[in-house]
Amino acid sequence: MDFAATPMMENDCVRLEPLDHAHAGALAEAVAEGELWRTWYTRIPSPEAMGEEIQRRLDLQEQGRMAPYAVVTPDSGAAVGMTTFMNLDPQNRRLEIGSTWLGRASQGTRINPAAKLLMLERAFDQLGCLAVEFRTHWFNHQSRAAIAKLGAKQDGVLRRHIILPNGTVRDTVVFSIIDAEWPTVRVSLEHRLGLRV
Repeated sequence: MDFAATPMMENDCVRLEPLDHAHAGALAEAVAEGELWRTWYTRIPSPEAMGEEIQRRLDLQEQGRMAPYAVVTPDSGAAVGMTTFMNLDPQNRRLEIGSTWLGRASQGTRINPAAKLLMLERAFDQLGCLAVEFRTHWFNHQSRAAIAKLGAKQDGVLRRHIILPNGTVRDTVVFSIIDAEWPTVRVSLEHRLGLRV
C-alpha cells in the first residue's frame, strides 16, 4: 500500500479530501477567525501563507513523506482545517497523524474525532500499521487532552526536541495507539460519535 496516497474518506460528520490549492480560500477564512496562526506553541499558517503551506505539504507528498488532507464539513462543503499522515514508515508499518489544525468554529465539535476515526481506519485496516503516533507541544494542553480522549496512550516526552521559529524550544509529548488497542479505540470513537448503539 502507498502510505502517501490520499483517497477521499468520509463519514456522517466529516470528509477528508486530498489537499489541493482549490482549498486555499476556505482554509484562509477558517484560520483567520481568532488569528490561530498567532498561537505560539504550534505551527499554523497565516491566511497569506496558506498557498505556500499547501504547496509545502504537496511537495512532501510528491517525495513520499506525507499524505495531506483538507478537513471538510459535509453539510457546507467548506474546508475548515488540515491534517496529514506524516513520518511515514512503511517498512516498519508506522506513521504519525499530525500537522493538524481546525478553524475555531470547528474546535470542540465532532469533526476532529470523526476525522481521526477515518484516519485510524485507513492506518490500521488498510495500511496494516502496527502503531500510529501523535505528537504535540508540552504546552498544547488542548491537543494533549484531545489525543488522550481518542484513546492514545502517552509514550513519553522528547525533551528540548525542536527549536520553533519564535526561538522557543519545544518539549514534544509522544502518544500512540497500537494495533492491539485499535478495536477498543474504534468502538470508543464510534460510541462517542453516535455511530454505534
